[in-house]
Amino acid sequence: MFSRTDKSRPVKPAPEIIKVAPSIISSNLHIVGNLMGEGDIQIDGRVEGDIKTKSLTIGESALVIGEILAEEISIRGRVEGLIRGRIVRLFKTAQVTGDILHEAISIEQGAMIEGQVKRADKMRDQIEPKVEAVARPAAVAVAG
Repeated sequence: MFSRTDKSRPVKPAPEIIKVAPSIISSNLHIVGNLMGEGDIQIDGRVEGDIKTKSLTIGESALVIGEILAEEISIRGRVEGLIRGRIVRLFKTAQVTGDILHEAISIEQGAMIEGQVKRADKMRDQIEPKVEAVARPAAVAVAG
């Protein structure tokens, strides 16, 4: 009665949401190299390299040596390097040597930090990839 529908427009199906299991670096694994992902990464082993992902969990037995860039970061183990995240959580077993840049942070009593903790606005801009326009050369006509 009060709603008006236009049946001439096709109805678009809702986008399909695909659940992906987190990537897990187990406690007996040692990785030398950078990690990049778009989902969740859980580290219980040792990583020597930079990490960029959406969500990162560092377990109690973990050691990360390198820069971390993620939307959400939960730390229970050791990190040596710069941490940049929108939401950073340090649990009581966390040991961080390096600076932390964040929008929001929570630190449990007992967590150890050796470095500066700085609030930074708009961390999302640093985390999400920026799309840059690429200039393409004009088509070249060949006379024949």
